[in-house]
Amino acid sequence: MKRRPGLAVALLALAALYAIWFGRGAEWFAVAVFAAPPLSLAAAAWFGRRNAGFWAGVLALMWFSHGVMVAWTRPAERGLALLAVALATVIVAVASLPGLRARSGKRNRNEPKEMP
Repeated sequence: MKRRPGLAVALLALAALYAIWFGRGAEWFAVAVFAAPPLSLAAAAWFGRRNAGFWAGVLALMWFSHGVMVAWTRPAERGLALLAVALATVIVAVASLPGLRARSGKRNRNEPKEMP
C-alpha cells in the first residue's frame, strides 16, 4: 500500500492539538487517551498500513462529535474544540480520497455499462 503523508500530517496536527489542549491543564491521562490514537494512526499511515485510512476515518467521527459537544457546552474551550472539528473533517476527507478517486475514475469506452 502507498504511504499517506497527507493523512499522517493531519493526524499529527490533531495529536498536537490534543496534547496542547489537555496538557496545559496537566490532564495527562486525557492527553494519552486523546493523543495516542492519532499518533499511532499517523505512524501507520506514514508506513503505508492498509487499514490506517479506515480507522482514521472511523475515529475521526468520534473526534468530530467530541469537538462539537465541547464547543456547544464549554465556551472557554470553543476555539480548540472547533479546531478539532476542522481537523477531524480534514481527516475524513483525506482518508476518503483514494476510494473517491477509484469510484470516479474514468472507464474504458468499450467497457459495457453496468445496469442498476
